[in-house]
Amino acid sequence: MVRPRPPRVRPRRPGHTAALRALGPLVLLAAWWVASATGVLTADVLASPAQVIDAVRELWGNGQLPDALATSLTRSGIGLVIGLTAGLVLGVVTGFTRLGDELLDSSVQTLRTIPFLSLVPLFMVWFGINETAKILLIAVATTFPMYVSTYGGVRGADRKLVEAMRSFGMGRLAIVREVVLPGALPSLLAGLRLSMTLSVIALIAAEEINATAGIGYLMAQAQSYARTDVLAVCILVYGLLGLTADALVRLLERALMPWRTAGQGGAPR
Repeated sequence: MVRPRPPRVRPRRPGHTAALRALGPLVLLAAWWVASATGVLTADVLASPAQVIDAVRELWGNGQLPDALATSLTRSGIGLVIGLTAGLVLGVVTGFTRLGDELLDSSVQTLRTIPFLSLVPLFMVWFGINETAKILLIAVATTFPMYVSTYGGVRGADRKLVEAMRSFGMGRLAIVREVVLPGALPSLLAGLRLSMTLSVIALIAAEEINATAGIGYLMAQAQSYARTDVLAVCILVYGLLGLTADALVRLLERALMPWRTAGQGGAPR
């Protein structure tokens, strides 16, 4: 017999994880810079990092980039709130009640299989080319990840605990608020992460609907004038928006579920 030895967890220094996460993007940036400097990557294919920085200064200085960011974030934010609310409500109703499951789940699952990009022409016919079509497209895209995650989290709630709360006279709404949703919190946060990431993808598609403002409009203008530096700026902005959304969910996860972070300690992930 061999005496078991618990694994030793080496505490990491502050900033070690952040440095490791930044290593990959820094390597890509260095490769981009070397390819541009050596002429392997020409400006008509993709602008160099220095040219992209100059484009950021130009767009920020004339106010185009701040205005476009504000417009795009407003569209994405409103659509995301609508989608999260719809997905959460539908997930709770179908996951917690048998009647809701029987009446709604099959219809929602059918709608979920329809690619949201295929709805762009239909939304243009229904709502025109105004902001309503763009916001609703983002809302539709973000509803279903939240719905699936909420449905699974609610269905996985401890039934014994639910029955115990009912025996103490707690009503349905109180049980959902005090027992079911806290128990489904990991699933809810997973759905939130997927929905926030998808809201950026849907934003790109939404801003193709004859936009006259926003990051998508900047991209269309840059394409017309073959400005690869501005195109690169817009692509990087979209990427940073997605990265920021993921970081916000991570912070929210640490705040709402501190035991998960504490349990991991310094163990490698």
